[in-house]
Amino acid sequence: MDNKEAAKSQAKAAQRVEEGAKNLEFLLDLPLNVSVEVGRSRIMIKDLLQMREGNVIELDKLAGEPLDLYVNSRLIARGEAVLVNDKFGIRLTDVVSPTERIETLG
Repeated sequence: MDNKEAAKSQAKAAQRVEEGAKNLEFLLDLPLNVSVEVGRSRIMIKDLLQMREGNVIELDKLAGEPLDLYVNSRLIARGEAVLVNDKFGIRLTDVVSPTERIETLG
C-alpha cells in the first residue's frame, strides 16, 4: 500500500469515527434516574402505619459502609456521603466494572 492509499484509508477511518460520534451525540441529552441507597429494611404495613416523627427504621447496612449509587435501577458505583455547600453528595470510591454490570443484566 502506497502513501496515497494509506492517507485515503486514514481519512475514511477518521470520517467513520466522526460520524459515529455524531450519531451518539443525542444520547448526551437523555435524562437518567440517579439514586443513592443508604440501606434497606422490611417492615409490616401495620408497623409502618404506626410510625410517628422520631421513629427509627433499622437498615441492613452498618454505619460507615459505602452507599450504593444506582442509575436507572442498575448498580453503577459505591461511595461515601459528603457535605458540599450545605448539600449532601456522594464521593465515588468504587465504580462497578463493565463486566460486573453485564453480569447483573440477566
